[in-house]
Amino acid sequence: MHGSAADTILKITDVTKSFGQVAALKGMRLEVRRGRVHTLLGENGAGKSTLMKILAGVHTATSGEITLDGQAYRPASPQDAASLGLAIVFQELSLCNNLTVAENILATREPRRFGFINDKALVAQARRIVADLGLPIDVTEKVGNLSIAQRQLVEIAKGLSHDAEVVILDEPTSSLSDSEAEILFAIIARLKERGVAIIYISHRMEEIMRLSDDITVIRDGEYVSTHAREEVTIEALIALMVGRRMDEIYPPAVHAVARDKAPVLSVERLTREGEFQDVSFEVRAGEILGFFGLVGSGRSEVMNAIFGMKNASGAVRLNGEVVRFRSPDEAIARRVGFVTENRKEEGLVLGHSVEWNISMAALGDFTGGFGFIRNGAERAAASAQVGNLSIKTNSLDTPSGALSGGNQQKIVIAKWLLTRPRVLILDEPTRGVDVGAKFEIYKIIRQLAAEGTAILLISSDLPEVLGMSDRVVVMHEGAPGATLEGPDLTPETIMAHATGFQS
Repeated sequence: MHGSAADTILKITDVTKSFGQVAALKGMRLEVRRGRVHTLLGENGAGKSTLMKILAGVHTATSGEITLDGQAYRPASPQDAASLGLAIVFQELSLCNNLTVAENILATREPRRFGFINDKALVAQARRIVADLGLPIDVTEKVGNLSIAQRQLVEIAKGLSHDAEVVILDEPTSSLSDSEAEILFAIIARLKERGVAIIYISHRMEEIMRLSDDITVIRDGEYVSTHAREEVTIEALIALMVGRRMDEIYPPAVHAVARDKAPVLSVERLTREGEFQDVSFEVRAGEILGFFGLVGSGRSEVMNAIFGMKNASGAVRLNGEVVRFRSPDEAIARRVGFVTENRKEEGLVLGHSVEWNISMAALGDFTGGFGFIRNGAERAAASAQVGNLSIKTNSLDTPSGALSGGNQQKIVIAKWLLTRPRVLILDEPTRGVDVGAKFEIYKIIRQLAAEGTAILLISSDLPEVLGMSDRVVVMHEGAPGATLEGPDLTPETIMAHATGFQS
């Protein structure tokens, strides 16, 4: 690895962290240098989040040594970590939706006058921070009115508003479009020029190879190896990370879709003013219909309307019958499932157990003759899903919020699998999920299709859409630009329709 010991700003030596009898980290080590991007790479459950929470002052290491700029480092809280010179942007958003962008960025650090918050100074200071970072955000807007991508940018601004020597970025581009990601990459370049050390966590391999100076791989809570970026390949990193080679990221389809069969779901001229218009498509049993579009193209909004979360005009038919779901409950009753884009706010109840979250959409299946829940059947079903999806959890009683982002996503998928859906909507199903877990989720999707489930796959990951879809609906500014299949399914053709250059 390049650099000298004098360049080292953060050093982790033989750090262990145990939760009860379970060791989440075992002998972890890491050495981060000034002015460099050091990527921490590992599968979900490998220990990345635990290590970052130790550095952020959320957890305390059980044993081992951490030094920051040569001094012992043991923060008691995130505020303590920030005061010592370490800032972190967590993968899961920690914003208050009822507050403005400015209030979120400067939370607990608001400028005051005569003991009261100085709103004018607050807005001015937040505007300087946002302008310095080059972010296209109105600081007076309520966060609850922003898109997921815009909220991610606010989270980044909040983390980078501290004067830090070490910045940790945990999956910072998971919700960003390509253009928004480029803004972040420019910010990272400026931080490096100032000598700031950056710990970067991502599962996007091309992104890692572009940004990283050094890469450390961890697996099952243990250090594996550290490499200079130019000395390692993506294939080698994947093998180190998962402990096996992955010849195929996207498992092949195990059957051909019968195009002569009637569609399970058909949508005709679905319209909601200001969000999407004249959206028409159909999907058959066993088909994976992909949806691709740039941020703001209306993909998620269309799915929300189909699932009964928004009103819209037009017609929706399920097995030939016109339906108009007035709520998600009605959609679920007709065996339509929806893995939403925002798992933290819409897919999970983070304070409840793994078992509760998995079973909550299918509780009717576990209700006995007198209206009581058959707890044994509920627990057995949840346990089976944990095993089938390789969800890493200490027990079924563990709060879902204590799990890594990837394992939380698997819980959301498990929840809908228990409902035995005829139609399953998957909105960014592998967002923030590592390569190994992605492969497992792709296998689940393929298996569901083989069993006859009609799947709507919404993704901003173009290789994912190409690798998994039988056909692709390309959205542009709230309308379907084209439905592509066969030889037309190329990155160039999809992007041409998504950007409006081809119609």
